[in-house]
Amino acid sequence: MREPLRADMFADPDCSGRLQPIRFGDKWSGMVLRCLEDGPRRFSELRVPLHWITPKVLTETLRAMERNGFLTRTAHAENPPRVEYELTVLGRSALGPMNVACDWAREHLPALAEAREAYERG
Repeated sequence: MREPLRADMFADPDCSGRLQPIRFGDKWSGMVLRCLEDGPRRFSELRVPLHWITPKVLTETLRAMERNGFLTRTAHAENPPRVEYELTVLGRSALGPMNVACDWAREHLPALAEAREAYERG
């Protein structure tokens, strides 16, 4: 049994949402990749840590990721219906580079924040 996704899994105070120097796919795809790295999840499970994303936008993100081959959507013939999303081999292959990018961003976060503040000051 997998651990449930934590509602605060993206609430790292050292990682402000505005400081995303490297992006995987669209705005939310990297976070979805992170949520699915331990195995398949249902839409309602993804909504827990991604609670600020509207259901419509999350659905659009999942569809785009499926279209691009990063995940599969499996609808189980049950009542009520159960749908799970799972990373494909291609989706899993993005986790390594994403980890490297995240490590780089963590290491350089102070310099990134300073550069953006200097830019905004003019």
